[in-house]
Amino acid sequence: MRVNGYSIVSKMLDRALPRTEFRARRATRFLISSAMALIAAGAFTIGAVTISGCKTTPIPAVAGASESSQDAKLTDFLRKHFRIPDTDSLKLGPPTPGPMPGLYTRTVTASGQGGSATSTIFVNEAGDKLIFGQFLDLNQDPWGRVDVKELHLDDRPTLGPADAPVTLVEFADFECPHCARALPKVEAAVNRHPGQVRLIYKYFPLAGHTWARAAAIASECARMQNPEAFWDFASTFYRDQSSIDANNIAEKIDTLTTENKLDGNLMHACMMGKAADERVDQDLKDGDAVHVNSTPTLFVNGIPLSGEIDDKIIDYVVSSELENSRHAAR
Repeated sequence: MRVNGYSIVSKMLDRALPRTEFRARRATRFLISSAMALIAAGAFTIGAVTISGCKTTPIPAVAGASESSQDAKLTDFLRKHFRIPDTDSLKLGPPTPGPMPGLYTRTVTASGQGGSATSTIFVNEAGDKLIFGQFLDLNQDPWGRVDVKELHLDDRPTLGPADAPVTLVEFADFECPHCARALPKVEAAVNRHPGQVRLIYKYFPLAGHTWARAAAIASECARMQNPEAFWDFASTFYRDQSSIDANNIAEKIDTLTTENKLDGNLMHACMMGKAADERVDQDLKDGDAVHVNSTPTLFVNGIPLSGEIDDKIIDYVVSSELENSRHAAR
């Protein structure tokens, strides 16, 4: 499930807070909108819904707010400033050292009927000044690159040469509609730069999807017989998402097995065995290790892109990485 933009945040907060408290809802939406920049960094959640992609994740527990007079003053100020009547609707997380001397980071959680929303503020040491927003250090990597060296990337579904200067690692779910729209765009990025880009597909079936894991295991079993068969399985699952369910997924797998001229007995034995199942589990663990919390999530030489994949954004990041590669080779 993907949640797009401020209007959806507003609607979810309408459900999260008492409907009779219009001013409270409006004020809390303003509080949360101050941190909308965090959405792009994947750090903003509402209730059990992650802002981008098909993944649903619980909000981490926020440490209990201190009962200090400074905390009481800050909480009281925020409630009045944003017109929040319920004392239990606003909670502060503990202060932690911030990005600059004398500046501390705190979480602010607004909650109510149906869910909650967490944002970040920066406060001074005295606790009487605060900043809403996102702190950026221009000395750091602007891409927010993630180290993917420890991921299991060998013996996976791939497109493109192994020695390509740019590697795309995609974590995806066959039941996710955003993933279905993303695959042709990712394949196009590989084709636009022949010999320069490699795609590695990683299985990330979501717990709430009823047939995604079976499709992942079947696709892996097909790949183990014939690597090219994986891509037909993948494209068919994505194409026919709306007509597939937990009751007919087995029939769909049998049809694809026949159409790709695979050995049906080997497919059945593989799906009942451990190898493919363990491969899917390993990909899930790899995704957790690099903080994948929505599908699709794409890493371009470690640069994360998540949610609805855009052709122009992929091409911009890939082209930038290829240019860096050319400069490094000189």
